[in-house]
Amino acid sequence: MTQKPKSRREVLKTAAAFSAAASFAKIGTIDAAAAPAANKDALGAIDQALRQAADTKDVAGVVAMAATDSGVLYEGAFGKRDLVKASDMTPDSVFWIASMTKAITSAAAMQLVEQGKLELDQPMGSLVPELSAPQVLEGFDAKGEPKLRAAKRPITLRQLLTHTAGFTYDIWNADTGRYAKHAQLPGIISCKNAALKTPLAFDPGERWEYGTNIDFVGKAVEAAGGQSLDVYLRQQIFKPLGMADTGFIIGPDQRTRLVSVHARKPDGSLEPIEFGVPQDPEFFMGGGGLYGTARDYLAFLQMLMHGGKFNGAQVLRPETVALMSQNHIGALNIGVMRTTAPDASLDVDLPAMFPGQDLKWGLSFLINTKQGPAGRNAGTLSWAGLANTYFWLDPARRVAGVILTQSLPFVDPRAIRLYGQFESGVYKAIGAA
Repeated sequence: MTQKPKSRREVLKTAAAFSAAASFAKIGTIDAAAAPAANKDALGAIDQALRQAADTKDVAGVVAMAATDSGVLYEGAFGKRDLVKASDMTPDSVFWIASMTKAITSAAAMQLVEQGKLELDQPMGSLVPELSAPQVLEGFDAKGEPKLRAAKRPITLRQLLTHTAGFTYDIWNADTGRYAKHAQLPGIISCKNAALKTPLAFDPGERWEYGTNIDFVGKAVEAAGGQSLDVYLRQQIFKPLGMADTGFIIGPDQRTRLVSVHARKPDGSLEPIEFGVPQDPEFFMGGGGLYGTARDYLAFLQMLMHGGKFNGAQVLRPETVALMSQNHIGALNIGVMRTTAPDASLDVDLPAMFPGQDLKWGLSFLINTKQGPAGRNAGTLSWAGLANTYFWLDPARRVAGVILTQSLPFVDPRAIRLYGQFESGVYKAIGAA
């Protein structure tokens, strides 16, 4: 059922820890040459792992960055942007970051919560008309017609941010895919409004299932903020943080640095494919439409690490960052995302990736409740993008990392292995707790 809202005392108690840590933060770049030998060895091992993955074509190319609260710890770029054109990968290469968009759209919504223009537990139907009369899909009859009924309760902003509203993706939910085919709906990547006309897979608040929820959050940001999502994010998040290469629309300069999406062939090799998010969309896809660089995304994570402030800009309040970092799904747990489209994604078995622990969801991040296998502490925030882009932010150790590749299917074992090597190397570089 719906998670009970946090009390003001609980929020402020958690916020105090974030604020205290942020007050001692120093923004800058760590001098690798002056680092202890063990740290330099660990950073060198990261270079070696990334270079080897590119040389063996485990990935076409990769950019990885990490930072502590003292500044940037690591930056590396290896391989090619495109295996056919053979253009070299560079640190400023531009990637489709896909669902890494969700955390940014969620941060925008939380700015509006701070301003009193949105509320976490307000029904969204009056603000976003598409949510005014949600229906639940209960299966299909003998003729193949969908069986629909009215949802038992309205959809709230909190439920959208936590993927408990009932919306799902067709690549991980067969019934959603069957409905979309029956209703002749376009895919979500089309950025057409009709793509959002799928029914709920369950009543709001009753379970967690990953889906198009944050696309509706983007529409709520537009309605409450009075601007298109593209303009709002640019003015309220990207410009203050210096994220000049992030946006829904790719400029001419960014296009020269754009990384091609590659597909894994049956023989294990990679080849570039034609792919692009529409540049004249009917709606800006708040759940997955952004392009950007590792440097830009790391700046966003550093803002969260520093309690909402970075690059001289206070983007969020410390107590808001603390609230976003808490479990908002109560006793619900994150389960396996079973693929219906293996060319796009393999099964996403998050419980197997984090064995022996419950997994929770914040606003809007995955939260591991025990230490992760590559070193992250309990309470770490993380997520990913479909073309094998990944990030994590460990508030306890004050460290964040971004690793960007550009290939399908999602959770490709070679990309996941490289992600683990990168994360493990970062923790070795910063030493024992």
